[in-house]
Amino acid sequence: MELRENLKEFSIVVFAAVILAISTSFRDKTFIYYVLISFFIILSVNVLVKKAVGYLLELKVKIGFWSWYQYGFRKDAHFKKAVPMAWLPLLVSLFSRGLLWWLAILEFDVDAKTERVSRKHGLYRFTEVTEWHIAWIAVWGIIANIALAIIAYFAGYELFSKLSIYYVAWSIIPLSSLDGSKIFFGSRALWMTIATFVLLFLIWGLSII
Repeated sequence: MELRENLKEFSIVVFAAVILAISTSFRDKTFIYYVLISFFIILSVNVLVKKAVGYLLELKVKIGFWSWYQYGFRKDAHFKKAVPMAWLPLLVSLFSRGLLWWLAILEFDVDAKTERVSRKHGLYRFTEVTEWHIAWIAVWGIIANIALAIIAYFAGYELFSKLSIYYVAWSIIPLSSLDGSKIFFGSRALWMTIATFVLLFLIWGLSII
């Protein structure tokens, strides 16, 4: 069962990398294979770090394609069914003729592991999963991609560095079930801090020739 889930998530990461590679190479297909490999690494690092942090918090992190369910801040402000959004990067590139990219494509959810569930009562009720726990997982995924961008830049892979920064810049948007939304609802102060941090790196990324 676990192997099947891992294979499913692996295929999701591969498919997401293909979608992002096609959408960002709309105007110039010269580097499409380089971009494809880059996005696969960027997404894989993001996912693996989230799973590692989840493991430390005794949470199982599940990866899937982003779907839009909540459209407002009230609990009843949502669609009857979640709307799949994996097509959005391709649609944005198509209508903008490759001038605009949309890179937010994955989301994650968590389940408490047996160890955590068994300790969530009585004196150990603090082990219940909170929005802060979920926000912390999302933050470390973003930090991992920024660190990856820095390493890639000094290793001479400037395009890879830019793609990694652009990916986190889109992910930090507090929309629906994206990482930015999870951080925002976990802690407004944390979201402001990480958003400022990402903005500074985005400006740096835009300055890379």
